[in-house]
Amino acid sequence: MTEAELADLVALIRDVGRTEIMTRFRRLGPGDVHEKTGPLDLATVADEAGEAALAAGLRRLFPGCVVVGEEAASADPARLDEIAEADLCCIIDPIDGTFNYAAGVPMFGIMVAVVQRGQTVGAVIHDPVMDDTATALAGSGAWLVGRRLRVAAPAPANEMAGNVSWRFMPEPMRSTVCARLPRLGGAWDFRCAAHQYRMAAAGSCHFLVFHRLLPWDHAAGVLLHTEAGGYSARLDGTPYSPARFDGGLICAPDRACWEALRGELFNDLEGAN
Repeated sequence: MTEAELADLVALIRDVGRTEIMTRFRRLGPGDVHEKTGPLDLATVADEAGEAALAAGLRRLFPGCVVVGEEAASADPARLDEIAEADLCCIIDPIDGTFNYAAGVPMFGIMVAVVQRGQTVGAVIHDPVMDDTATALAGSGAWLVGRRLRVAAPAPANEMAGNVSWRFMPEPMRSTVCARLPRLGGAWDFRCAAHQYRMAAAGSCHFLVFHRLLPWDHAAGVLLHTEAGGYSARLDGTPYSPARFDGGLICAPDRACWEALRGELFNDLEGAN
C-alpha cells in the first residue's frame, strides 16, 4: 500500500463520517437501533449506511478487493474466511463503539484495515466527532494529525494503566481477571476499541487487554500500535493475525511489559495458554 493510496482512503473515510455517521448522531429514532447478539451488541441505520458507503468507495479505490464489513459478516460469518485467502482485503468497522453512538456518547470511531494475503499493511482509525485520523503503514510508522505516535514508556505492572475488556471472557477467567485488576496501576473500558487503540498508540495509556478478537475491532488497531513501537501478542504468546478470532490479546509498550501483564492477570488460568 502506498502513501497516496492511504491518503485516498482517509479522504473516503472522512467523507463517510460526515455524510453517513455524524448526520445521524443523536438523531436516531426508535426503529433505527436493533440488537444483534444481545442488549450490549447493537447495530444502527448509521452502521448499515456507513458500511455500504465505505464498501462502495473501497471497491472504487481498490478494484477487485474483498470487503469484509462488520454488519455483512455478522449476518454471514462465512465472509470471515475471505480474510486469509484474499490477495487484498479491506476490513471495515463503520462505527466502532455503536453502544456509545446509540446512547449519544461522543466516543466512537471508524476503523478500516487493508490486508494483503493475511497481513495488515494499512490502518485508519478516524474520529468523526473531532474529524481527525490516526493512520499507519506497515514499516512506516503511525501518525495522528501530522504527529508521529509513540507508545508509553515501559513501567512495572503496578504502575501501568490501561483498558481491560473483560465482558466477553468466559468464567472463571472473567471473575479471576477482574479480581486481579487492583494489581495494576489502573484499568477501565471505554466500550470503544477505536479510541482505546488511539490512546495506546499515542502513549496516553500503557496497555490494552481483549478477549474477543473480531477482525474489524483489532486489525487496524494492532498495526497502529505496532507501528507506534508497541508489542502485541495473543495470550499464548503467538502473534496476532486478522484471520484468527480467538486467543485473547495483550498490547503493551514492550515484550517485558506484556509478560508482566500476562503474569499478573492470566497466570495459571485455563484458556490463557
